[in-house]
Amino acid sequence: MFYALNWFLSLALLALWSLACWGMHAVTVWAVSSAGALTGGSAVANTILVPGWLKAWMPPELMGQWEAFVSSVGPMVQALLEAVPALAGGVTFLAWVLWGLGAVLLVALAVGIHILIALAKRHNGGPGAAKAALVR
Repeated sequence: MFYALNWFLSLALLALWSLACWGMHAVTVWAVSSAGALTGGSAVANTILVPGWLKAWMPPELMGQWEAFVSSVGPMVQALLEAVPALAGGVTFLAWVLWGLGAVLLVALAVGIHILIALAKRHNGGPGAAKAALVR
């Protein structure tokens, strides 16, 4: 009974792990492949950076410094965003590696619990041990 419960729970955890890895892979590939759409230049940078309600509360000096910083970093960010869609294949490889490591860990945990159940049964003598002790 304990063996079946152990393996059922272990396989259920493996199924949940697989589903989580698949979902995170899908979201990550979507985000990485659509990151190139953000390379619209300074128009996109101005709409993304500071919302209007926050601009009203920021001092003008700080806004000037912020805009200077963004304009100096903008070309590097744009080059990075243009290169990101090429990394989608690496995300797939990384997802498989992480899934494999998690699956091996879950199976090793299930085998370890299986061994612990066997040792506990051997130590306690199993279900017929109490009757044998009474006969002697």
